[in-house]
Amino acid sequence: MKRPTIADIAQRAGVTKAAVSFALNGQPGVSAATRERILAIAQEIGFQPNSAARALTGGKADVFGLVIDRPARMLGIEPFFMQLISGIQAELSEHHVTLLFTVTEDADAEIGLYRRWWQQRRVDGVFVVDLRVDDRRVAVLEELRMPAVVIGTPLGSGTLPAVWQDDRSCVETVIGYLAGQGHRRVARVGGRSEYWHSVLRREAFASVAAAAGLDAVSVEADYSAEHGAAATVGLLGSAEPPTAILYDSDVMAAAGLGVAERMGFGVPEGLSIVSWDDSALCELMHPALTALRRDIAAAGSAAARMLRELAAGGHPESLAEAPPELQVRMSSGHAGVPVIPATGRTRLTA
Repeated sequence: MKRPTIADIAQRAGVTKAAVSFALNGQPGVSAATRERILAIAQEIGFQPNSAARALTGGKADVFGLVIDRPARMLGIEPFFMQLISGIQAELSEHHVTLLFTVTEDADAEIGLYRRWWQQRRVDGVFVVDLRVDDRRVAVLEELRMPAVVIGTPLGSGTLPAVWQDDRSCVETVIGYLAGQGHRRVARVGGRSEYWHSVLRREAFASVAAAAGLDAVSVEADYSAEHGAAATVGLLGSAEPPTAILYDSDVMAAAGLGVAERMGFGVPEGLSIVSWDDSALCELMHPALTALRRDIAAAGSAAARMLRELAAGGHPESLAEAPPELQVRMSSGHAGVPVIPATGRTRLTA
């Protein structure tokens, strides 16, 4: 069936298309009686205004954009982004706003997309994730004066408001727990060092562990199971393997658990494992993974509310998330003496 158009309404109402546009957009130029007749006809034939066309005439697109610069295959197994999007979508759908979501291959492609969207008024604003150190996207969005909310630290968000997590307090929670369990050699498998959250977590892990009298090391990975497994092999294959490892994602923690068991490290009697984010995956593993429970969906909803306010001309302040709680499960416990196989320990590959 053909979609009803402004021309259809104009023909039925006996007026010009300009008059229909005035009436539908609440602009002066038509009488009250004509406006009522046009609106009644539009409702009768099921007319729905095109959001892009409406935006180009000075209205709102009722669309917000989200671009993620990561391989699409990784998003399908990464619980964080699925929870974040669910929170954003829950808030936007309640207010009849659409989420335009896509992935790009690099920052240049992402920036190019922002410029096209804003020029064409395809979106009323965007969410920015995976904030980078010296992030070029922030300067571009400020230059465009495009409403944008950063989901990440305000340290790198410039003038853009942010929804952020206190990474240091999270590290303090984990280190305090592990130190209380008698661990003295701890490690962290983190994300790529180009990201602000990776840098902040690495620095906090080193300083908080040192203050607690613990030997600590961080290694870099890319959040994939393959990199998480390879990092675990390197740590457990060292001369003095850690007795506890904190992973920056559930996927890497799950991969690390498998590697530890294959290398002969009992979990938790020989190695304690802790994950940064607590998705359903943590409870499905055996043993279930100890994890920092963070309401990621709530962070997404908060970011959506902030972006709606910003797009409407408001000036929202940056917002800190509620502190996460450590959910202690069977993958962690008192520090034990790692059971290191006599042979083959360093030959295992991820």
